[in-house]
Amino acid sequence: MASAPATSSHGKTNTRAIISAVIVTIGGFIFGLDAALISGAIGQISEQFALSDLELGAVVGAPGFGVLFALVVTGAICDRIGRRKTLILIAALYLVSAITSAIAPSFTTLVLARGLGGLAFTSLSVASIYIGEVAPARMRGRLVALNQLNIVIGLSVAFFISYFLFNLANSGAAWTVEWGIADQTWRWMLGAEIIPALIWLVGLLYVGESPRWLYRNGRKEQSEIEAARLYPPETANEIMAEIRADADGEEAGFPIKKVLQELFGTHLRKALFVALLVALVQPLTGINAILFYAPLVFEQVGVGEDAALAQAVIVGLVSVVFTALALFLVDRLGRRFLINVGLTAAGLSLLLCWWAFSQATYILQSDDLTALAGSVDTGALGALVGQPFADDVSFKAAMVDALGFDAARAREGELIAAAITVNSTAILFGIVAFIAAYNFSIGPVLWIALSELFPTRVRGVAVTACAFVVSLMSYFVQQFFPWQLANWGAATVFLFYAAIIFTGLVLLFWKLPETKGKTIEEIEETFRRA
Repeated sequence: MASAPATSSHGKTNTRAIISAVIVTIGGFIFGLDAALISGAIGQISEQFALSDLELGAVVGAPGFGVLFALVVTGAICDRIGRRKTLILIAALYLVSAITSAIAPSFTTLVLARGLGGLAFTSLSVASIYIGEVAPARMRGRLVALNQLNIVIGLSVAFFISYFLFNLANSGAAWTVEWGIADQTWRWMLGAEIIPALIWLVGLLYVGESPRWLYRNGRKEQSEIEAARLYPPETANEIMAEIRADADGEEAGFPIKKVLQELFGTHLRKALFVALLVALVQPLTGINAILFYAPLVFEQVGVGEDAALAQAVIVGLVSVVFTALALFLVDRLGRRFLINVGLTAAGLSLLLCWWAFSQATYILQSDDLTALAGSVDTGALGALVGQPFADDVSFKAAMVDALGFDAARAREGELIAAAITVNSTAILFGIVAFIAAYNFSIGPVLWIALSELFPTRVRGVAVTACAFVVSLMSYFVQQFFPWQLANWGAATVFLFYAAIIFTGLVLLFWKLPETKGKTIEEIEETFRRA
């Protein structure tokens, strides 16, 4: 069936459907905000609670761990109570998590609070389900990609907030001390999530339920009413015809046992394989290592904390620009084009970072000790003056031996900045180019693919299962990145993720079909014929 246009012959637009999709994607904004706000706060949190590398990973990765539990039941909840009510529940979890994280008195409380927020990370998969069902085929790619755009806008805003609060805390203004901004900056960073979470919760009250879900669950009259609210008459009629054709002869609710039989015992197993492949490749690019630990990554290049936060702001802006570009092109050039071009560029960018870090050397000179005299015990470093270190792992180990773990960790950025000789331009260009390539390709295409590859009867379970894979891989990346950086070194870490990207590129070039402009039913027929 031909896809429905954005406007009908009567000149009425799909305004309500578009507004509903935009409101739903605010959850992506809050996800991005949560991800990047912690990146600005990890330095102070690590120092305040004296965290080890794995404990720091636990703070950052707690949401990724929490979402694993949520995803086990989200598909069933989404299919049982509906897409809209599930999203409202998720928004409430975000709000409670933000408040609790901001006031957390201990490491354990902070991990638990952020883990609670991880339950809400299922907003990404539920949003892709909702938009995939509500959006006309012609607009579906752009509306699902809007979720990714909101993620990177959230990231960018968070980097701005972190940079602003960092400079405010160091301004010396008396009121920043009185309000706790000067010495508890991280609480203000994490608390910045409270207001948008509340706004999203209220906004979701405006959103209507998916007509496809209503019809599938036997509420056919309400499905007709909701379609009439979301679309102009001509579009509503076409979409309801699609829904009826898709649902004919199938029982309401489509039990989980039958869903699994469909996914593993029919042509849909091919769709599941492709979806799982995309779900594996996206987090294993290493994107969350760079975004969630952005200031820490930039400190490895030899810039201070202030400059690292400033560089992170640039990352946020690049993310927004290239996601917007993907949003504009995804329904014009297709999903495969964006994947092939973007992953190629991403892999080459990380190889550039690997090469530059592999050439770096670390030597402390006498002048460096003079500059560091106000912040570290320079006497303990005297024996290391003039001693060359071939990589960051051996240099950091020597700093720990000389100063102790806590002091070396607290001043790691300053020590690296003093000692490193590296092609910082190549590394910064490589990181920014990687961020651009990711957001032009696998970032938005993942959620578009998950919204398109499965018919309504199995989508809730299938998309949630794929989101579980994304979250599991993301959790491991977030949890172990500080350990990888400390034990492997920056060069090896970048080479590792570059190798994964090129492997994923080959597999996706082989298996990912083009779904541009096709209805959900036409995409299913593609797998049936394959």
